[in-house]
Amino acid sequence: MSSISTRRRQRLPTLFEVLNRRTLTPVDLFAFYVFMRDQHRSVDYLDFWLDVAQHMSLCRHYVRQLRRSVLVATPDLEKDSSKHSSQVLEAFKLQQHSEIANGLEQESKRVSMILRSESSASGSKVAAKRNSALISPERLKRNSQVENVKEQDDDDEPTVDSPLAQVNSSTVTRAHIRESAYRIMVTYLVAGAECELVLPLPIIRGITTAIEVDGRDDPEVFDEAKDYVFQAMEREAFPAFLSNKALGNLVPAGALLRLIIGLFSLFAAFWVAFILIFLDWKPKSTRLWLILPFSIGIYGCLSYQYDLDPLIVFAGYSELNFMKFMHIDEPYVKSLLIRRAIWVMSLVVVLVIGLCVLFGLVPGKRL
Repeated sequence: MSSISTRRRQRLPTLFEVLNRRTLTPVDLFAFYVFMRDQHRSVDYLDFWLDVAQHMSLCRHYVRQLRRSVLVATPDLEKDSSKHSSQVLEAFKLQQHSEIANGLEQESKRVSMILRSESSASGSKVAAKRNSALISPERLKRNSQVENVKEQDDDDEPTVDSPLAQVNSSTVTRAHIRESAYRIMVTYLVAGAECELVLPLPIIRGITTAIEVDGRDDPEVFDEAKDYVFQAMEREAFPAFLSNKALGNLVPAGALLRLIIGLFSLFAAFWVAFILIFLDWKPKSTRLWLILPFSIGIYGCLSYQYDLDPLIVFAGYSELNFMKFMHIDEPYVKSLLIRRAIWVMSLVVVLVIGLCVLFGLVPGKRL
């Protein structure tokens, strides 16, 4: 992603930008995956979306290799076959850099159409030469950010690998695409699946029929389910993610720890303050030491209230997991967090001064 476009974005990112890796920490795909896994508890939906996107990449790669094969094979074929092959390539040429969601959808349709066209012509000489001329690519991998998320899991948490990462062959063939589509279906869509998603029954039936009955494996098969999952995440999970990462910098466990420390400090501060008053402790300036427990207590309670630790924000960090931090790189989010941190620190200062003045000016009375 261009750093220039990031600096120009004076707003919070959209879910589309996050999923397509156009944002920086703490609102990037890495942080969103961790949030969906640890806080929202619906990472299966994000896994499905990423697996379908990976299936699209697999199909796109296969079609690129198919195109190269046709370009090599067509000079030796008959004129009619050459003309047919050229028409197929022109009709389904891929877009290399889609900038908007409609562009990605059109690309998915192009890839789906060329796969269906290639499948229907599998008995021709062109198809035979295409399959024999495939170039061996590197082993397919899921997006490196998500792999890093899984590698950084705690030792006591099982690692959930993508089914698409289990392609062991060094050559991508049509069989791999079929296997990829089938694995997505059995992992997320069939009843009793390992990561079964709650989707409308017509969508599930449409996908299973297309794969099992019609024999389809093109990415357009999953378009309706992918759109449904995207809208569900955009409506339910993504607002909570932005609230947690763009308006705060603490995870629930970190905020709870600060609340416990804050309440304990406030209890100690009030306890000591009343002792000094009712024992009429001399000198009266001893009460100035109350500023320490009051500061810690109010700071901890306000950090919990706003899900934001101002000192950590000023240091330029946000909490990814409990006591695990990441640098704040998204410019607009950083400026937003700094403004909120200044507000929280102002509240801390005002409340601490008010309590210290109150308990410092109260006359002592020995009981």
